[in-house]
Amino acid sequence: MAPLHLRIMPVSRSLTAPALLLAALVTILLWWFPNRQQAGDVPMVADRFNSVSFAPFREGHSPLRNTFPTAGQVDEDIRLIAPRVRAIRSYASIEGSYDVAEIAGRHGVKMWKGAWLGRDLRQNDREIEALIATANRHPDVVERVVVGNEVLLRRDLPVEELARQLDRVKAAVRQPVTYADVWEFWAQFPELAKHVDIVTIHILPYWEDEPLGVDVAMAHVRDVYRRMKAMFPDKPIAIGEIGWPSAGRWREGAIPSRVEQAVFLRRFIQLSQEEGFDYNFIEAFDQVWKYRNEGTVGAAWGLWTADREPKFDLSGPVRENPWWAWYAGAALLLGGAMFAAAMRAWPAAALWKLALLAAALGNGLAYAFCGGWPYAFDEHLKLAFAVNILGQSLLAALLLRRVGQRLTGSPVEPARNGAQASTNLRSIFRGRFRWRDWRAFAFEDLLFLFTVTAAVLQMMLLFDPRYRDFPFPTFAVPLVAVIARALLGDLPRRGGGWAEWLAGGVLLGCAIASAVVEGPHNLQAMGWSACAIGLALPPLLRVRPFSREVVPAARARTESAAPVA
Repeated sequence: MAPLHLRIMPVSRSLTAPALLLAALVTILLWWFPNRQQAGDVPMVADRFNSVSFAPFREGHSPLRNTFPTAGQVDEDIRLIAPRVRAIRSYASIEGSYDVAEIAGRHGVKMWKGAWLGRDLRQNDREIEALIATANRHPDVVERVVVGNEVLLRRDLPVEELARQLDRVKAAVRQPVTYADVWEFWAQFPELAKHVDIVTIHILPYWEDEPLGVDVAMAHVRDVYRRMKAMFPDKPIAIGEIGWPSAGRWREGAIPSRVEQAVFLRRFIQLSQEEGFDYNFIEAFDQVWKYRNEGTVGAAWGLWTADREPKFDLSGPVRENPWWAWYAGAALLLGGAMFAAAMRAWPAAALWKLALLAAALGNGLAYAFCGGWPYAFDEHLKLAFAVNILGQSLLAALLLRRVGQRLTGSPVEPARNGAQASTNLRSIFRGRFRWRDWRAFAFEDLLFLFTVTAAVLQMMLLFDPRYRDFPFPTFAVPLVAVIARALLGDLPRRGGGWAEWLAGGVLLGCAIASAVVEGPHNLQAMGWSACAIGLALPPLLRVRPFSREVVPAARARTESAAPVA
């Protein structure tokens, strides 16, 4: 009778091909399913919007830095959206070396012309003067003027000063005059209504104090509109901002996504026709500059991307990521490359395990790129993205080598605790780029560095969460590493110290607290908290008390072996 290991190895080898096929099929399924065609049954009952918020800023432009597009670029933008919009809304009267009203008029587009009011009273006067001049210069284009936007929400001016500016403009222009703010502030300061011709309210279900998902948003919009109509029966009601973001963090059941944005838009257009809404959709283009103040979600309200590409068709099915097939292909190529590079160092009987692990790492790296690169909005974020991708790629290579060594019985790097790893890191980052330092920078060190980063980000998510995304792409490969090591029984069991307690404890405690604060309705937050807890386990396991029994000789030899190059 043949020895047991000889009977097992051929069977194990025969599993390699099915494992490769299974990994390829699962990869395609993982990328296709969330990006399958959706919302095809939600009809679009109009092919033109009443009005959209218009800010012509492109990548590299920002009103915060006084960097503006050219008149030619503004003309291109209005020409692009003119077939889809009846009017546009602007928020400021002093910006750039162009006249938006004049350009809009050339393309047959009307305007809700705005003046930006803040705490600088002199600048406010200049804005008002420019608004009045534009309204009087283009009476056929500017159909109403909007004096201030969410001034009361930001607490920039007292209501008396806002009323004074409204009266000043009403006396100087022929168009209807309005002020725009979140609907709750109109309810709080109803006296403003006597200073305007139109009551302009903002209804943004995503940003409500109790966020609302798309499924219930239309009932909320109808209810708010009717409440405002009952409160101001003698004034026309306009919805100055209504919309939905296509990316960013979940807020309870409010899910930013391309599909949800399409569904919201189509259902709102239908509701607006039923109710006769006078509305302005926010907004025409994604505003990259907003991420500094509002995170990813702030830069993702556009119906067109910052590259001026439509996010979806006005009718028909929508895909969350239209480029999913490219990312699936990249995941397959990365997984295949890692399998080919590592297969010689793995035992033949374990190649099926290598196929599955390489596929998981390939998907992790593709997801890290897919989830990070579109939101690397400036040079600093692009640098951070590049460093993260490099770190995750290195971690994937080190994991493949470590698991291969475990399976072949070869010695592996002895685990150093966090304090030892940080000492080694300090010597590297101080410019002492000696080979022995880099050679000693082992798998455990890199994974611990990711854990420390996760702990810092998790504290931010707990104490300042409003505009912060849950960083799944940043830790895609570390999560694969923790799961793979758990399945192989390779998680560390001793050797930790205060650094492990600090990093793992902070990450674990903040993840649990964040889950409690976010609540069970926020499935994205629950998923990230589970991932954060998983990342916290390796350092915490290293500081768990152990018995003082004598270590078996074979195990002692393995743990005392010199680091492998």
